[in-house]
Amino acid sequence: MTSDIKLTQYSHGAGCGCKISPAVLDKILQTREVKPDFKNLLVGNHSRDDAAVLDMGNGIALISTTDFFMPIVDNPFEFGRIAAANAISDVYAMGGTPSLAIAILGWPIDKLAPEVAGQVVDGGRFACQEAGIALAGGHSIDCPEPIFGLAVNGFVPVKNLKQNNTAKAGNLLYLTKPLGVGILTTAEKKGILREPEVGLAARQMMELNKIGAELGKMEKVTALTDVTGFGLLGHLVEMAAGSGLSAEVDMKSIPLIIDDLVYYIQLKSIPGGTNRNWASYGSKIGPVTDEQKAILADPQTSGGLMIAIDPSGKDELETLLKENGLVKFARPIGRLMPENHDQPRIQIRS
Repeated sequence: MTSDIKLTQYSHGAGCGCKISPAVLDKILQTREVKPDFKNLLVGNHSRDDAAVLDMGNGIALISTTDFFMPIVDNPFEFGRIAAANAISDVYAMGGTPSLAIAILGWPIDKLAPEVAGQVVDGGRFACQEAGIALAGGHSIDCPEPIFGLAVNGFVPVKNLKQNNTAKAGNLLYLTKPLGVGILTTAEKKGILREPEVGLAARQMMELNKIGAELGKMEKVTALTDVTGFGLLGHLVEMAAGSGLSAEVDMKSIPLIIDDLVYYIQLKSIPGGTNRNWASYGSKIGPVTDEQKAILADPQTSGGLMIAIDPSGKDELETLLKENGLVKFARPIGRLMPENHDQPRIQIRS
């Protein structure tokens, strides 16, 4: 019975927690090769942004991205939905609208039935339908562990393009999903997840970041990114450093997936990716408690959008969030400030 399959038993990692750490990625991406000058390439690898963006020359830009990972939940259909939502989010994080998706599937055909893979693909197709796009094909390989994701294209008017390295000093920061997905999914693997929390992380991860297309239209939004495997602090370091700024996070304003998330932290329900994240960028963060580190460096899968906005756009943004059912996220979680070389790049305020 495919319903009895527990996909997480077939992989060594899970979701965006599988991502190579920022420090190791830096080494991989270093190159001495001469780089061609692609004049129409508006966003490439240099800024570590969510997707590549190509100017089509008619006022419209093409967004192109890919994302895939190993199972973070046991249910095949839900795994497919989560992986697809996570990949599509990269287009929303650029302020764009997705247009087409292609599937990426790796499957251990000697261990898992093809019918299970079919459920995964069905989940991906369902997420694409929610986004209003077709899952129009793909590529598959036989590999030791199950892998699924998408390559996604989208479009955005060039004037609406949002990047992760264009924030300004004084900008307010907002987040559209709560933190703690990695902590809850780890608790589930450990068999210590309480009954009220069963399925909570999966439901959040399956939610699309559709509001990104609306954020692209807002002139006061200066920078945008989604919070995934590097945790909130990792993606904030990228935003702040890329913009030549420092940042301050108000810990009391951080939305959490459950109010007493510390319950699981005290039970050591902390993903391995948290420590890998911290080893990569902890030196850039001011003093934190162990609990704050566990939350702010927690790898998020299909996490929310982190928005940098001029304070004059605060009311407009909060109205938009409320209109999209994101009432509890209609408050700032921090702010960006001029760079201060005498202090860590990110400060945490309790």
